Amino acid sequence: MSTERSGAGAGVGDWVIAVGVAAALLVTGLSGQRSATGLDVLGYALPVVGGLALVARRRAPVLVLAVTGLCAAAHQAAGFDVPAVAYLFAVYAAVRAGHRTATVVASVAMLAALPLAAMASGLHDTGEAFAQARGALELAWLIAAGAAGEALRQAERRADEAERTREETARRRADEERLRIARELHDSLTHQISIIKVQAEVAVHVARRRGERVPEALLAIQEAGREATRELRATLEALRDDDTTPPRGLDHIAELVERARTTGLDATLTIEGRRHDVPAAVERTVYRIVQESLTNVARHAGAATASVRIDCRPGALAIRVDDDGRATPGTVPVPGVGLLGMRERVTALGGRLRAEPRDEGGFTVQAELPVDRTP
Repeated sequence: MSTERSGAGAGVGDWVIAVGVAAALLVTGLSGQRSATGLDVLGYALPVVGGLALVARRRAPVLVLAVTGLCAAAHQAAGFDVPAVAYLFAVYAAVRAGHRTATVVASVAMLAALPLAAMASGLHDTGEAFAQARGALELAWLIAAGAAGEALRQAERRADEAERTREETARRRADEERLRIARELHDSLTHQISIIKVQAEVAVHVARRRGERVPEALLAIQEAGREATRELRATLEALRDDDTTPPRGLDHIAELVERARTTGLDATLTIEGRRHDVPAAVERTVYRIVQESLTNVARHAGAATASVRIDCRPGALAIRVDDDGRATPGTVPVPGVGLLGMRERVTALGGRLRAEPRDEGGFTVQAELPVDRTP
């Protein structure tokens, strides 16, 4: 959508047009025939005011239409034969903004007022003939300005409709793709994850019936199977209906830390600062960063402790996950799918991500996400 129609503030181009029109009107008035009253302050002020009023034609086209019309009529009545150029610009802007009725009413009044003002000021002796010729010429210019504004308004409307059609088509295709992915995930993963979950639960049940000690690894598999089932179900719901599925966010991070403790990891959670309104996309990303980081700690780090720190800052949310695992300074981490996914999520939100070994040993994942300019 163009800035003309969007009601944006005056830019450099608006000032150039306004000042140029005001200067042209002033020069024309100064060089034209003067009435018996001579050149006075009003003769300077009216063309300048009428021209500079065009700066506001985007924000208040009807008001500018009235101001430029009054200035043009008053300038004629003051004895200066200056064309109503500023008013023509105002007609174009008002019609382009969709104020056709107001423009027609104002223009009819102008067509009547300008010849009367010219004759009243004594600019022309042949009043009737001048009024007829001048009225026809001014009518032609007004029609041309209005037609130009209407043509551009229609072109912009067609462009907007075409853009909406493209967006609707893209949205429909995205919906179809989400449904296809949901079907594929359901058909390929749901069954396999269910088998893992059931087998782990059966093994735990059998071990307990026999009075045997259940291995921690088996309990972790059982819990991971349950969590994978919940995550897959939530993912399928999100793919099928992206607008109504409640996202997992900051309120669920404590569950991630508690689940990490069940694997034998000494995990802690610290949340600092005042929590303001956080966009859902940021909350989901924070949850995924902590989830993936703790998963990597449990799988690869060989760590005994891990700390999760979330700092709610004005305009940003900072996340830091540290562990005391095997990573040593200078080691270049191999970016796996999880790390790449985290980086893509953070970058998409305009944030920053660092994932590297710590100087004191272990690994750190740090991210900062803006909360006031999230795409």
